[in-house]
Amino acid sequence: MLPPELQPRLFRPHISPTSSTDPTSSSPNYSPPMTPASTRNFTDRRTSAATSRSNNSRFSPSSFAYNGRIALALVPCAAFLLDLGGAPVVATLTVGLLISYIVDSLDVKFGAFLGIWMSLITAQIAFFLSTSSSLFSSFNNSIPLGFLAAFLSAETNFLIGCWISIQFKWLQLENPSIVIALERLLFACVPFTASSFFAWATISAVGMNNSSYYFLVFVCVFYWLFAIPRVSSFKTKQEAKYHGGEIPDDSYILGPLESCFLSLNLMFMPLLFHVASHYSVMFSSAASVSDLLLLFFVPFLFQLYASTRGGLWWVTKDSHQLQSIRIVNGAIAVVVIVICLEIRVVFRSFGKYIQVPPPLNYLLVTITMLGGAAGAGASVLGMVSSGLSSAFFTALAVIVSSAGAIVVGFPLLFTPLPAVAGLYFARFFTKKSVPSYFAFVALGSLMVIWFVMHNYWDLNIWLAGMFLKSFCKLIVANVIIAMVIPGLVLLPSKFHFLTEAGMVAHALLLCYIEDRFFNYSTVYHYGMEDDVMYPSYMVILTTLVGLAVVRRLFADHRIGSKAVWILTCLYSAKLAMLFLSSKSIVWVSAALLLAVSPPLLLYKEKSKSASKMKQWQGYAHAVVVAISVWFCRETIFDTLQWWNGRSPSDSLLLGFCIVLIGLACIPIVALHFSHVLSAKRSLVLVVATGCMFILMQPPMPMTLSYHSEMIDAARQSADDISIYGFMASKPTWPSWLLIVALLLILAAATSLIPIKYVVELRTFYSVAMGLALGVYISAEFFLQAAVLHALIVVTMVCASVFVIFTHFPSASSTKLLPWVFALLVALFPVTYLLEGQVRIKNELGDNVAWGWDAREEDKKVTAMLAIEGARTSLLGLYAAIFMLIALLIKFELTSLLREKVSESGPSKTQGGARGMMFPTRTRLMQQRRATSIQSFAIEKMSEEGAAWMPAVGNVATIVCFAICLILNIHLSGGSSQAIFFLAPILLLLNQDSDLLSGFGDKQRYFPVTLAISTYLALSSLYVVWEEVWFGGNTGWGVEIGGREWFFAVKNLALLILTAPGHIIFNRYVWSYSTKNSGPSPMLTVPLSFAAVVITDVFQVRLLGVLGIVYSVAQYVISRQQHMKGLRYI
Repeated sequence: MLPPELQPRLFRPHISPTSSTDPTSSSPNYSPPMTPASTRNFTDRRTSAATSRSNNSRFSPSSFAYNGRIALALVPCAAFLLDLGGAPVVATLTVGLLISYIVDSLDVKFGAFLGIWMSLITAQIAFFLSTSSSLFSSFNNSIPLGFLAAFLSAETNFLIGCWISIQFKWLQLENPSIVIALERLLFACVPFTASSFFAWATISAVGMNNSSYYFLVFVCVFYWLFAIPRVSSFKTKQEAKYHGGEIPDDSYILGPLESCFLSLNLMFMPLLFHVASHYSVMFSSAASVSDLLLLFFVPFLFQLYASTRGGLWWVTKDSHQLQSIRIVNGAIAVVVIVICLEIRVVFRSFGKYIQVPPPLNYLLVTITMLGGAAGAGASVLGMVSSGLSSAFFTALAVIVSSAGAIVVGFPLLFTPLPAVAGLYFARFFTKKSVPSYFAFVALGSLMVIWFVMHNYWDLNIWLAGMFLKSFCKLIVANVIIAMVIPGLVLLPSKFHFLTEAGMVAHALLLCYIEDRFFNYSTVYHYGMEDDVMYPSYMVILTTLVGLAVVRRLFADHRIGSKAVWILTCLYSAKLAMLFLSSKSIVWVSAALLLAVSPPLLLYKEKSKSASKMKQWQGYAHAVVVAISVWFCRETIFDTLQWWNGRSPSDSLLLGFCIVLIGLACIPIVALHFSHVLSAKRSLVLVVATGCMFILMQPPMPMTLSYHSEMIDAARQSADDISIYGFMASKPTWPSWLLIVALLLILAAATSLIPIKYVVELRTFYSVAMGLALGVYISAEFFLQAAVLHALIVVTMVCASVFVIFTHFPSASSTKLLPWVFALLVALFPVTYLLEGQVRIKNELGDNVAWGWDAREEDKKVTAMLAIEGARTSLLGLYAAIFMLIALLIKFELTSLLREKVSESGPSKTQGGARGMMFPTRTRLMQQRRATSIQSFAIEKMSEEGAAWMPAVGNVATIVCFAICLILNIHLSGGSSQAIFFLAPILLLLNQDSDLLSGFGDKQRYFPVTLAISTYLALSSLYVVWEEVWFGGNTGWGVEIGGREWFFAVKNLALLILTAPGHIIFNRYVWSYSTKNSGPSPMLTVPLSFAAVVITDVFQVRLLGVLGIVYSVAQYVISRQQHMKGLRYI
């Protein structure tokens, strides 16, 4: 049957287009008030309906309503293409989509649209370049198949682009006809593409056996999703009321032509695919001929069933004619399918259960199958309605049940039992008698029990970890419960708890049976280890069927939300068997899903205005989640062992458990306590704690580590020692200190520790942070230099106190913090020098004690290298500390300036109209106001006793920059490229009252450019000097007219040629004066270009390139400023 909104008027006499609350449905004579606008719209509708078909349904901008269907079809195809394309396609697509996202964030809609299409095109080109050879080789170098596969991938890429394009709202508003065409294109082409890709992926996984039937299934699924008539997302739905409730044909997405092509694809493509892939054997046997007939008549019968939902609306609108087509063609298709199934399936696979000799067995099997198919078809088409048809249906049920019982060998003496069972079933179906159904269930259960005992009870087989008799009991119980559930569904609503109990019991038994069949499949009898007892697709099929039944029962209000929650978790937990091989994976997954899913499934009907959970319920759910995750610990251990290839440590296992608890609690916080800030902070703290355990992996005490038989057995393997050998262990207990320090930082950042308001707590917090970090750094990086531990700890405590009290100052901290910083600066050279002296003294003392000779230079070299490494680590530590201090002071000063600017906001608002008229003057006034505000801020800080902050920030910045230069010389030999990464450190300089009194916000880029130019110039001089001094064979090599002399003169002259461009640009960066807006900066370009071309020194060439860039940039910027000034004049 068609959905109500799609049924023609001939099939349904009257359907109200709106709900009962609409006045148009409650009163047939109701007429809406005709305002001028509505009159004009009504007239336009009548005019458009009379003029053209394309204007019959007006465009209505809205979101695309079928994203779920398109995603179900195209997302797996895209994943399959990405897997085929590999890293080149992924990288190309990622870069392109990132650029498109940036363009879209800049509100350039057409640029984002064009960027997405260019990303898809470049990704397709990368796909062709990276997979061309493998694509053809996978099809045995068949050129036609290779080109078809390439065309299919390109078509899929194009359809993905169309799907993305249809999401743009501006495209709907500016080009409505294009959006409607894209929607039609998607619905017309996606069934072809998706069914082909799904079949391709399935065949790649399981092989060509039964490939035509896989393709048949996918074609039927996508035909049902896209070919059943759907109303367009972009056509107005209000026109139905002007057609008596009938949806006009123009409102459908697909037209008659597209629907016809989809029907032809459904009926003929599986058959053509089978002919193309099995042409050599398609007439070799009766089973092969049956395959041909089945591949045509099964989709043909499916097409006839789809016509009850409007699948053949393009053929005729006459419901009686459609019914005649269904009956005649359906009868022919059923007869052919039944005969082919007997040949292909029944007598081939189940012949041993047929206890009747030929030719009587053929007759009885045909009567059973054909009669059952005829009864099912009549019920689907609604033909069992009158008394005569009911009598025929009852007789057919009795005959079919009796014939089926005789076929399987049921004793003739008890043949009336199946006949009575068929009679009760027909009575239930025709008269909706619930007692008749339960009588049928009782008799049918007896027959099922007899069949199982007759065929399997006497077999003494150990199957999947238990005897076959035990499996027979479980299967019989599950079948009986499945037969009882339909009768329970029809009971009154007060007995719906029986339906829920039956569904849950059936799901539990199904999970247990499939778990035994699938996970214990290697425990077979008589050495049948290679046989597949229970295929993977059966797990997927039973899961999908179970979820569909649960959804339908819930939609019909036959079961409650709690039953839906339990059943959804049980059916979904079975899918974990496909990915993990743990014996208890089903029950562990079910427990975890039952703990995680209540916020998603049990509280959906509550009001959204307040918290859907109460506070105690949130705590209770969080505790249940934690318990369930701990219950899953062995499964997590198995997963980590499979991923890493070796047993995980206790801390790694604990870290993953904590992270999983945090992630599982996200629905609780996000959906029910999103307004509670402490809940969000606690969740962040939990996840961060787990991540720290994963990254640090601290040693776990024996009392806290978990040991079970499975984990102990996994860790007793000697493979690690045999492969990796004995490795020297490094102390890992300092990682606990780092974890504590990071947790303290997170707790303070999330305000769980109120250090902002309690000075004493702030002091204790800063000292604890410094101690933890100091001890960690000392034990982790300077373990052999015990004397330095105290200095490093004091350094970290000073840094911690300075940072925390600078960010959260107290009444007396502004007076003490400069002294703390001075102590920190003084500790730097002391620690650096003491490290070398203490290490050298210790090494020499050891050498003397053990009788070392001073001639053992190799050990001295080793000691010096160790000292050099330790000093480099110290330099890195102090560089990080001074960088942190400089960043913090810059942040504090910027925040203070922002507050002063916001305080001066009213005066700025009062002069808004004047600024509108004179934008340039307003900009100059704003610059002057910013300068005055900065000066005022410095004066204000002087009054508050914090005038030291800019000077301290400048000292920290300069010291950090100097240390980084030293590290650059030690680690990379003075790399010239490193200055471009180090010079931006000078952006942290501030204006102060002493050292940089004339330095303002306008000059913030001057130190960067000056540092780059100076460093490269000095580096050039050093390279020239080094080449001249060490380039000759003997000492100083400067001889008039010699090679070194010529090298020095030439490169020094070229270095001087690059100086004008850099000097002019640095002066411009300092003043930003517009008097150089003429071509004077460009005059230095030839000088820099000559240096680039002629020089032999890389640093000089780099200076020349920078000089050219500086000159062009100065000319462009100053020219723009000059043109703006002219426009103002």
